[in-house]
Amino acid sequence: MSRTRRTASSRRQVPGARGRRAALAATALLAAAALTACSGGAGGGDGGKAEMKKKAEMSLSVNLTGGQVKAGEPVKVTLAEGKFAQVKVTDGKGGELAGKISEDGRTWTSERNASPGQDYKVEAQNTESQGATTQFKTTAADKVNKVTINPGKANGVVGIAQPISIVFDNPVKNKAEVEKQLKVTTSDNTEGSWGWFKDYSGNDRVDWRPKDYWKSGTDVKVDMKLNGVDSGSGYFVKDYNTEFKIGKDRRMKVDLDSKTMSVTEDGQVVKKIPISAGTPGGQKASWSGKMVLMAKEGTIRMDSQTVGLGDSYDKMVDNSMRLTWSGMYVHAAPWNNANFGSANTSSGCVGMSDANATAFYKEAQVGDLFEVVGEGSKGQADIGNGYGEWNLDWAAWQKKSALNGAAAGAQNG
Repeated sequence: MSRTRRTASSRRQVPGARGRRAALAATALLAAAALTACSGGAGGGDGGKAEMKKKAEMSLSVNLTGGQVKAGEPVKVTLAEGKFAQVKVTDGKGGELAGKISEDGRTWTSERNASPGQDYKVEAQNTESQGATTQFKTTAADKVNKVTINPGKANGVVGIAQPISIVFDNPVKNKAEVEKQLKVTTSDNTEGSWGWFKDYSGNDRVDWRPKDYWKSGTDVKVDMKLNGVDSGSGYFVKDYNTEFKIGKDRRMKVDLDSKTMSVTEDGQVVKKIPISAGTPGGQKASWSGKMVLMAKEGTIRMDSQTVGLGDSYDKMVDNSMRLTWSGMYVHAAPWNNANFGSANTSSGCVGMSDANATAFYKEAQVGDLFEVVGEGSKGQADIGNGYGEWNLDWAAWQKKSALNGAAAGAQNG
């Protein structure tokens, strides 16, 4: 009772208090209207209150609405009046779509596409501290495209000729759009380019190679922001990444004429190994040109029937190092000891003694450069039969990019 009397007394003594109380009531109404903005709120009361509610509401629109939204495009949020202070778009897994507010403050656009099969929540606030929330759901992808990446994180350290190679499960029709999402970052700003072609498996493939061979010690990171991107024959539903380091500069030159393999480290020839390469004059001849050590496979079974050479051989082979998908290896070949350094009599591989193969295998790195020169080869392997991109000059390689191929062709034409 005493508080009521003091308040009443104060109200009689302070002129203009009625106006201030009305203002406080209006402020409360504005706050309530802002909280109910996304539900639309029902109008009511006298004309003055309706006008205040109309001014308080924050009206926005989203280009993607409802529960059956097709994925594969950015989210765009537009404000009818005023300016955005912030916009946040999150999926059901807690992931957030980054985006930017336009210069006029009325539009926010995500930097990435909405991904298939996701529930999205849009939360926005304007510069008047009014907020609104809405939701939408994208439909699941009819077909998902996946990738195989090499080198993977497990590779760690690779040689100076190792490209970044991505093979796709399904065809890529939107090559330029996919290539835009692939980013290579290096510790020394290495210049390089992507190039598209068919893998030996027949699948679409894109590789990134430097203009020149990598420099030893270079750190490489690859970010593939593919989640939500439409490849043209299936959506990607996740991002990918890998990283690796460039090891020692080791290069091998196989000379079919002298039947030797020279090993060069940091520009110095450190060893010459007697070898016997493929038999000239037919399918048993070796491939020539520049190749890359793809994998160190150790002891494996080699069966000539798997590479179209009939019943020529079927044996376990030690210290096997793959150069092509079609089956050209460097390996130990003790059964051919009599021909090392004097004759090329193998079925296409580069063979050497057990002792030399054991020592060489220990030092070899995935990604090391191999170059086969001399007479008697069956020519260069197709670019997708292993890593054949080093057989192209820089201008020719750039033309294989979906983004700068045309520009490179014009510049160098």
